[in-house]
Amino acid sequence: MAKIENYKYSIEEAFGECFYIVPDYQREYVWTEKEVQQLLDDINEQIDSGNGQEYFIGTVLVSPGAQKKHYEVIDGQQRLTTFFLLLCALKQLFRGEPHVAALSGLISTSYTDKEGNIRASLKLDPRYENASEVLRKLVELDADPQTVRTGVHAAGIASFGSLENLLSAYDTIYRFLKANYDDVVKLSKYWGYLANYVVFIQISTDISSALKIFETINERGIGLNPMDLLKNLLFTHVRQEQFTDLKNEWKKVTKPLEEAKEKPLRFLRYFLMANYVIRNGRGDAVVREDEIYDWFSNKQNAAVCDYVNKPFEFVRKIIRNVENYLAFNKGCGIDRQPSLAMDSLQKLCGGAFSLHNVLLLAASNFPKPLFDHFVRQLESFLFYYIFTKTPTKDLERSFSTWADEIRAISETADPTVQGDKLNAFITQRFQKNMDDKETELTDALKRYTLFSMQQYRTRYFLSKLTQYVDMAYKGLKVPGSLGEYTVLQIEHILPNNPEISLRASFEEKNPHAQYDDYRNRLGNLTLLEKPINIVASNNFFANKKAVYCYSKNYLTSSIAEIKTVGQNSSINRINEKLQAFEDWSAASIDKRHELLMGLARDVWRTAPLATG
Repeated sequence: MAKIENYKYSIEEAFGECFYIVPDYQREYVWTEKEVQQLLDDINEQIDSGNGQEYFIGTVLVSPGAQKKHYEVIDGQQRLTTFFLLLCALKQLFRGEPHVAALSGLISTSYTDKEGNIRASLKLDPRYENASEVLRKLVELDADPQTVRTGVHAAGIASFGSLENLLSAYDTIYRFLKANYDDVVKLSKYWGYLANYVVFIQISTDISSALKIFETINERGIGLNPMDLLKNLLFTHVRQEQFTDLKNEWKKVTKPLEEAKEKPLRFLRYFLMANYVIRNGRGDAVVREDEIYDWFSNKQNAAVCDYVNKPFEFVRKIIRNVENYLAFNKGCGIDRQPSLAMDSLQKLCGGAFSLHNVLLLAASNFPKPLFDHFVRQLESFLFYYIFTKTPTKDLERSFSTWADEIRAISETADPTVQGDKLNAFITQRFQKNMDDKETELTDALKRYTLFSMQQYRTRYFLSKLTQYVDMAYKGLKVPGSLGEYTVLQIEHILPNNPEISLRASFEEKNPHAQYDDYRNRLGNLTLLEKPINIVASNNFFANKKAVYCYSKNYLTSSIAEIKTVGQNSSINRINEKLQAFEDWSAASIDKRHELLMGLARDVWRTAPLATG
């Protein structure tokens, strides 16, 4: 049998000692923002716990290469690639600090080959598509995500599929670090934990044995997590002849989560915070993943759940929450049917933000009209927090205690009193916090560009504004599907790829404005139907104006022409918030930027539920 070696590595030790090669037969980098963000959040959670314990990220399976300390990665490349990108982001953010030298050695270094030649190599080298070229350019540029993306495109490296995933992951990591560790002291503490306490087991053997181990690991799984322990705990409270029934019920918990590729432990955390009063020594009302089993096994909590006397009822409660949780993540409501309100909320949250499920699960016993109203108010609240890039941990503490209040509202029998209580909750919890965030949001929107947020969120932002203007133009009170807007193309009014003459004309007329800055500003962006966008192309504004008039969306067509109808029509009222432009200068872009910010204040606001 082939020799099998295993080492326990910290992140610093692994990239300090090893060169990782991802062979071209391996699956490319497929992690999206959702998986990257979850890894970052999990590490953050361990740091916040302050217990100084290691965070184990699993096993990495490798096969030794031809050169010493060079390994082909059989399993674990998604994690290794993400950590490599994390090292690159840290190095860029530490610029000018002593940390740069240490991080540089973990990203790329020289080695002596068997012939005695000195060679330079990245510590992670993906051999599929043009991934190696993308990473080399990223390391060479050592810059913010927008500059890296521009540099990759300028180098003629096509960024599609997995290559786009690499750039997006770097963007997600960079923005996460900027938002959560905004000075050298905080960043140093983060790097200290990452370097020393984030660990994995590296199993090394020949390629055929490695592939067999990989197959075995995936067939059998490794270790027991809190979900497994909870199942075993429940089995101790049923008779042996009930084992099969309980096992079948438990599958209704685990199988749907697995099929939806949802983290079972994340669901369990949200389930607990949504359904029970959480008390701990920290006083933050939060349950962490490594605390889940301890929470269930606590005698006081066991009595509240009553799984000792009623294990099947308890499991069915979990099943109902799983069904709601998965429905919410698909944009469905409490009736598990497609919901316009939930769909709009999901377009804001995307795959990266899921903490709002704590509140949604807590509200799942609301009558449907109350629930739909709650979802719309939650969307406005979350817009303020997501677009100011507020760390998730700041919301987590609030959401767990707010869930207790929401459950109390759902238990109110009188519909009028229930509506009044919900209105009070929205005012005290949502609107008050939105008011406190107003200045911060204004500052964020003033600086907003195409690259301030993920593109799906910029598209969501423009879609909501466009939908709002169209509703006002048509005199509608109830919004339709946001989907008809999110499929539109983001148009750069000042072209993204201008002809030389157009760029020169703009710079001549706007000597104090940089073209590349203004073309990506919020005021320069609008949504446009694809056929019209093709015609508009990269023309001067004078040519584009005539084309914009054909857009069905009034926010876009009004750039060229304001339509007046009657004396006090809904069209004239919305016209007061819009403006047509004769030319397109830096001042025009600044003016429209302000205009869109004004519309945003109208779109994302709370409203009371009519009661009585």
